[in-house]
Amino acid sequence: MPKDRKKVKKFLNIALGQLEGILKMIDEDRYCLEISDQLMATRALLKKANNIILKDHIDDCVRQAIIDGDDEKIDEVIKALEKQI
Repeated sequence: MPKDRKKVKKFLNIALGQLEGILKMIDEDRYCLEISDQLMATRALLKKANNIILKDHIDDCVRQAIIDGDDEKIDEVIKALEKQI
């Protein structure tokens, strides 16, 4: 788990609130680009939360895996990073 749980939870809670707002916007038949803007903002928050988690994983688990010669952890993080692209 990330060291900075508070920050991750903050981003996720804001994203959750944004998703609830987006659902309301859809029910209200709001302008498509307004909805899209909110979706992009939510996606950015999720990416920030994910980056914190991945950074902590690299700092702890992957660093130790390199010391231990465990290529599996390195392959896992490479796959996780490829999903972000």
